[in-house]
Parts: sequence; C-alpha cells; structure tokens
Amino acid sequence: MPSILLTGPAVEPWSVEEAKSFLRAENDDDDTVIASLIAAARSHVEAMTRCALIAQTWRFVLDEWPKDGRIKPGRGPLRALAAARVYNSAGIATPIDAGTFVLDKAAGVISSSVWVFPGRASAGIELDVEIGFGEAASDVPDVLRHAVRTLVAHWYENRSLIAIGQSVAMMPASVSAMIASYRVHAL
Repeated sequence: MPSILLTGPAVEPWSVEEAKSFLRAENDDDDTVIASLIAAARSHVEAMTRCALIAQTWRFVLDEWPKDGRIKPGRGPLRALAAARVYNSAGIATPIDAGTFVLDKAAGVISSSVWVFPGRASAGIELDVEIGFGEAASDVPDVLRHAVRTLVAHWYENRSLIAIGQSVAMMPASVSAMIASYRVHAL
C-alpha cells in the first residue's frame, strides 16, 4: 500500500553534540555533515526495521477495504489513527470517524467494520496514521539508537571515494546484527 510522509520526526535519535562526542570530533566544521549523517542513518534503520524511530505521521492509501476489515500498514509502531476518509467516484472525500477503528498496537493492525463504505476504484481510501516509538530520542529502543550511532560513525569515517572495481558495505555487519537482533526480540 502506498504511503506518504506527512509529518517527519521533530528530533533525531542523537543530537549533533552527542554524535560529535561519540565520533571524537572536536571542531564545528563538520556539524552539517554529521547532522545529515544522523538523519540518513535514522532513515536507513527505519527502512530496515519498518519502524519509525521518532513519532511521525504517514498517510496510507488503499484501493479497497480488506475483506476482513484489518489493515496492516507495514510500518510501526502504531500510535494513533489521526484521520480516515473515503473518496467517491467524483473525488469528493467523506471523513470517517477515527473512533470507529480499533488499533491493535501490539500486532500493528487497524481494524474496523466501516469497510462497507465503498470508495473509488483507485486510491479511494486514505488513513493518516501516527507511528513511532515516541516523541523523544530516549523513547527509541537502545539497540536501534546504537545502530544509528554506529552507522553515523561508519559513514563519517568512510567518506572518501572508492576506486573503480572495489565495493564498500553500506552498513557494517555489526549494525546488521543489531537490527536483526531487534527484529527477533520485537516479534
């Protein structure tokens, strides 16, 4: 199901100052680079885990209601359903009361019997969903925060050009192991 980021995270899992301390970077020359590496590492860990580390709002678009009325957005952890709407064939939106949906936060499923409302044939249903572990960096599980920090360090230390014919791992094996460990324990 297609998804659109509506509101990104207000903070990152690590501040630039925290990352600089970990990197032992003593001057401010690379602050912009470090900030972008933190955002890129968070995004990479989110893609690998299908979890939003910091609270965000996403719009999920469906063509039709699932037959069982259960929608699994594929990203999590679920926090809240902010809005729901169905578009008719003329493109006019009808809001659906978010209170009619049940969020099974543990299973990452949004359920409702409102699936009887028809929508247009393509992209007729929109759900605006809040996902993420919390509003603060401290809400993120330690193993995932450490994965972000380790990626930042790896990318910071490996910024040079690579000669043709060589390959470079985008993610150190230690970070892959951290993410795999989180996935096993989170299920």
